[in-house]
Amino acid sequence: MCAVADVFPQTSATGHVIAEIIPVFTATETSQLNFGRFAPGPEGGKIILNPQGSVSVLGSVYKGTGMHNAACFYVTGDQDASFSITLPDKPVILKHLNSPKTMIVDEWVSIPAPGAGTGSLQNGSQTVYVGATLNVGTLHDNPAGIYSGTYEISFDFN
Repeated sequence: MCAVADVFPQTSATGHVIAEIIPVFTATETSQLNFGRFAPGPEGGKIILNPQGSVSVLGSVYKGTGMHNAACFYVTGDQDASFSITLPDKPVILKHLNSPKTMIVDEWVSIPAPGAGTGSLQNGSQTVYVGATLNVGTLHDNPAGIYSGTYEISFDFN
């Protein structure tokens, strides 16, 4: 006896593949953190610059005329994506341009607040505002002149 094999017809189908590249996640400083002009008093003190850009002074520091402003970062990426903000966790040193004298910046704050997923790229962008506290010594500790430094802030795409 001969076995008869069942033969089934074969068919094929074409599948489709989709991939989408999202916009690159970027952050750009659009405004520098600027504590403005001031004069140290006999005991020094602090200049507190909040993320909204207003300044308050503690101790014997005399606020001068001129501009001051919070830092501003423009963050872009995929529409409606969330991101995390990490501010400096250590004090930042500002150095006098013509002497070895320094000042310390600490107590960093931001809007939106730092942390995981606190930022949201509505329509693919968001502005982040950053403030901090400048610790000012006496005039002997901090002579007249310009002090500058850099800091790092991280934006992580979630």
